[in-house]
Amino acid sequence: MSYLSTFFVSAGTAAIMAGAAFAQQTDITIAIQLEPPHLDPTSAAAGAIDSVLYSNVFEGLTRFMADGSVVPGLAASWEISDDGLTYTFKLREGIKFHDGTAMDAEDVKFSLDRITADESTNAQKALYAAIADVTVIDANTVEVRLSEQNGNMLFNLAWGDAVIVAPESIEGIKQNPIGTGAFMFESWTQGDKVELSRNPEYWGTPAKLDKATFKFISDPTAAFAAVMAEDVDAFSGFPAPENLPQFEADPRFQVLVGSTEGETILSTNNKMPPFDNVKVRQAVAHAIDRQAIIDGAMFGLGTPIGTHFAPHNPAYIDLAGQSNYDPDKARALLAEAGFADGFETTLHLPPPSYARRGGEIIAAQLAEVGITAKITNVEWAQWLETVFKGKDFALTIVSHTEPMDIGIYANPDYYFQYDNPGFQDLIAKLNVETDPNKRVSLMGEAQKVIADDYVNGYLFQLAIPTVAKAGLQGLWVNAPTQATDLTGVSWSK
Repeated sequence: MSYLSTFFVSAGTAAIMAGAAFAQQTDITIAIQLEPPHLDPTSAAAGAIDSVLYSNVFEGLTRFMADGSVVPGLAASWEISDDGLTYTFKLREGIKFHDGTAMDAEDVKFSLDRITADESTNAQKALYAAIADVTVIDANTVEVRLSEQNGNMLFNLAWGDAVIVAPESIEGIKQNPIGTGAFMFESWTQGDKVELSRNPEYWGTPAKLDKATFKFISDPTAAFAAVMAEDVDAFSGFPAPENLPQFEADPRFQVLVGSTEGETILSTNNKMPPFDNVKVRQAVAHAIDRQAIIDGAMFGLGTPIGTHFAPHNPAYIDLAGQSNYDPDKARALLAEAGFADGFETTLHLPPPSYARRGGEIIAAQLAEVGITAKITNVEWAQWLETVFKGKDFALTIVSHTEPMDIGIYANPDYYFQYDNPGFQDLIAKLNVETDPNKRVSLMGEAQKVIADDYVNGYLFQLAIPTVAKAGLQGLWVNAPTQATDLTGVSWSK
């Protein structure tokens, strides 16, 4: 074709081309590092499930907003009795599950009863232990009676572990999740992606996107390549922070760096010798240079911590100095514990960069005080099965991204197996306390107890960097819960 014939395009063709060029994009491909082991947020501890499904597909009676506030979800309103023991929820009317069945009070009862049942596999079952009875008043009214006051109940009901599911679809929920959210599940290509589509009958503000694809890219080098080539539109929790300056300098991209609820810790099996000895755990704590880990593994992104509590929480106490980097003190403590010549142990590392990169640094730091940590890299599903569920580990690194989750230390069966009756009593008091000032005092006391016991090696509060194309708007900057909420995301015109 000649230059002239190329130039004189017909007016009709030009109009079509212009329309295509300026049509607003209505789909998104967003990458995250971890793939869910299955798709039921109510029966696993894997935050990767919530990363894909929270708010997008599944909803609870209450929900977290981007700023961490708790607002009405499927419940339009509620009343709390004067004694704090009875919550009466009024449900929004006309809500349907994605399969067309009605969402009503019977589904709420089913979901909450399922959490508290003896055979429940809900990872956060302890949060709902105070629920004594759930009664259906009518189709849109449900009464939840507690055995004791719980000042966190509305907060707890916003967790992904308490989303509302239906008995009709529960059998297939792990492979075919059916919720009430603004997006519907379409397909899951294991090892690659999950695809969602817009729910045309959503009860609330409809999603602006027609389609959303979650891609799973665990390798940092592959993550960089995918974003740079624009194969993905955004990467939430971008795993190669050393590349962020390059993206910041590129007008094609925007870089968002927020905070999370993720306490990144060197999790310790408190029942496995020699870590059943507090002096050994204290030695490990003093062998760790937190800032070196933040700089080396996270390229400066992260806040050092000395206990299991988020620094941005008003009740936070800075206890990092209690486990300051002091290798000479670490060696002395090991000698007092009977390990003057050190010992050998294992360090299991799941895929996230903070774990794999941080683990190499920690292993070198432990070696400096005589502790030889043999590294075993494990995939996420394997970590959940052998470390979290099987408790077959000595040391591991993971970021606990659940909001205000210090209560996990009151569960002696939790994977780091810390059994302190005094701490359990303290959390029991916190759970029933409703006075804000007293709650702050109890949370401070709880932080000190686990810091004094050196239950785990407390490393840093995880930052969350997101790299996205310049025209994308509405992404969460911070992560008040582990979620990639796409319900308000759109492309600028």
